[in-house]
Amino acid sequence: MTTRIFLADDHIMFREALCNLLRTHATMDVVGQTGDGSQVAPMCGTLVPDIVCMDIHMPGLNGIEATRQLRQQCPHTKVIALSAYTEARHVMEMLNAGAAAFVTKAEASDELLHAIRVVQTGRTYLCPDVAGAVAGAFAGAASAPPEARNPTVVLSTREQQVAEGVAQGKTSCQIANELFIAPSTVDVHRRNIMRKLKLRNVADLTRYVLAQAPQAQS
Repeated sequence: MTTRIFLADDHIMFREALCNLLRTHATMDVVGQTGDGSQVAPMCGTLVPDIVCMDIHMPGLNGIEATRQLRQQCPHTKVIALSAYTEARHVMEMLNAGAAAFVTKAEASDELLHAIRVVQTGRTYLCPDVAGAVAGAFAGAASAPPEARNPTVVLSTREQQVAEGVAQGKTSCQIANELFIAPSTVDVHRRNIMRKLKLRNVADLTRYVLAQAPQAQS
């Protein structure tokens, strides 16, 4: 089955580079593109793409608001955020708007292809640059002084390790292999983490991690 992809980025050369990359894969079809954020939702309403690769900074309407509009109009269309930056604020804003993945433009080649495959399975994906920042943020939040933590939430060391893996878009099997535990054990930790933090999904977990970290306020 062919994956229909729409590109939203105001840099024409970057869009063309993505087109050339995606069109080398027989299972991917670039059905449209624009450099104006205000045109994303109207065009996608007609073209009905499976995935939109969305730049954060665009004229007309920024990628955050364009994502919010698109998700309201086309809830089944997945959004992969593209940005030159990895600031926690940008990641949080795009996830809050409804993006399913975040990829930096510096990594937008193999990482974008991987992100497309991941979001098609219903999971959230963060590219290594961003995932590293999230993992560091989580570690920073976990090691914060007691008075700076949420006293009602205590994650074990193993739960912290699993949470980092989940926030990075890894599967239970991948996390299990890295931690030398069974995938079923990872699933138990995942459920405990979500229950303790009162979260519903990976995007919520990622937002929680970023919000707890000092750099999330920068």
